[in-house]
Amino acid sequence: MDAILLQIVNGLDKGSAYAMIALGLTLIFGTLGVVNFAHGALFMVGAFCAVVMDRILRLSTVSVDPTRTDFLGNPLKVETPYVQTWFGDFGATLINYSVPLSILLAIPVMIVVGLAMERGLIKHFYKRPHADQILVTFGLAIVMQEIIKAIFGANPIPQPAPDALRGALDIGLWLGFEANQVIYPIWRFVYFIFAVVLIGGVILLLNYTTFGMVVRAGMADRETVGLLGIDIDKRFTAMFGLAAIVTGLAGVMYAPIVSPDYHMGMDFLVLCFVVVVVGGMGSIPGAVAAGFVLGILQSFSAMNEVKAIIPGIDQIIIYLVAVVILLTRPRGLMGRKGVME
Repeated sequence: MDAILLQIVNGLDKGSAYAMIALGLTLIFGTLGVVNFAHGALFMVGAFCAVVMDRILRLSTVSVDPTRTDFLGNPLKVETPYVQTWFGDFGATLINYSVPLSILLAIPVMIVVGLAMERGLIKHFYKRPHADQILVTFGLAIVMQEIIKAIFGANPIPQPAPDALRGALDIGLWLGFEANQVIYPIWRFVYFIFAVVLIGGVILLLNYTTFGMVVRAGMADRETVGLLGIDIDKRFTAMFGLAAIVTGLAGVMYAPIVSPDYHMGMDFLVLCFVVVVVGGMGSIPGAVAAGFVLGILQSFSAMNEVKAIIPGIDQIIIYLVAVVILLTRPRGLMGRKGVME
């Protein structure tokens, strides 16, 4: 029982990332009808917001300490971050919490990037075939990742979690198991809670606000909402920005789990499209549920006992599930009639 619980919690953090990225994809597809292959690049940009924030906070002044020497016998040069000079211990705390603080940077950055993508390029392809949308957004994703590669290099850049959120939780004790039976990293638990809050916030926005109700009405019947004098295009553009924020924040908080590199968006993109297809194109609950379920399934398939029977199953389990789902339910688990048909 403890082994089953361990695999479930292990799958939660990856499932959380799948669910948040798939949620953004579904928001864009459900409102604008665009198959956005550049969506993974937004996840990557979000992760690099954490890198940028860390570098900003670590900007330092260099001073010479005559009482100490380096390995060559010269007076030691000491780098002191400006924030630590200005704020003392509070400055050191800001550096330690650079990843959570990156959220403050990521929100405006993702709004600008998302709206630039939508207004600058994608809006010209609303009425074009999905094949055209896939080609142009895939090309945009490659351009974005090459820009990141040119600026930050090709190697992953580790981003540590705050000191207080490192280590592990003994979840087994909470549930009555013996000590050290179900251990889970604290930051991954934080990431799961963050995903639940973010996804819940988006769902509440769509279901219990006037803005969300208008958007949902537009998704169901765009022309009728337009005839009522509502500028639905502006609201759909805002939804593109919201989808960019959700995906970017998913990338920010994932930075301590997987070190950001220029290719990480592409690594998640294909998997998350599979998640969206399994959940049902255009279905927000379907995308979220499929994200968590497939993340947990991937965790189970990564067990040594399973891989001893079917080597490499953890690399293909999501695609196998997608094949089975599409054979039995062509619209996905919660797909709507008429979408992508």
